[in-house]
Amino acid sequence: MFHLSKIKQILRLQPQSLNLPLIDAIKIELEALFLDKVVANLGLCISIYDILSIDGGFIFPGDGCPTYEVIMRLVMFQPFVGEIISGKIEESSKDGLRLSLGFFNDIHVPAAQLEQKYKRGDDDIWVWDYESQYLHLDLNEEVTFKVISVKYPPIPAQQDANSKPFAPMIIEADVTEDGLGVVSWWQD
Repeated sequence: MFHLSKIKQILRLQPQSLNLPLIDAIKIELEALFLDKVVANLGLCISIYDILSIDGGFIFPGDGCPTYEVIMRLVMFQPFVGEIISGKIEESSKDGLRLSLGFFNDIHVPAAQLEQKYKRGDDDIWVWDYESQYLHLDLNEEVTFKVISVKYPPIPAQQDANSKPFAPMIIEADVTEDGLGVVSWWQD
């Protein structure tokens, strides 16, 4: 789920940062660039783990900022396919479920997968009819799910005003296998 990624970045240090120790100024700039952002094919940056090297400090003609080449390691969130994770149900609709881990909430369980075992109630809450016992997938319930895919869709050139915000990383999940679903169902 979490892994370290080694990255090389060319970094311009703003003049107002030059009164700080170099390592602190660089870390502030790196955090502004990477923290809480998705890097395509690597995942969501959780933290800067360490800085391995800093080279340069050149000031190019016509530019008042020193430029450094920084090699660092980032703590990234990118679950692998088949991984079992716990999260909470954030949204239930005709399209399926949207789950959240607290720090990441673009996890989708498509309706097509739910329809195999579940039915949608009048209030858009999905219900499992297990031997005439109705088990609800209520909002904010903790669920375990299996990662089916991790996708990095291309950035759209235009986006409608009424559409959902663009998600740079989408995790597709499954809650229909044995042992998956609402955690409280399996605790007895």
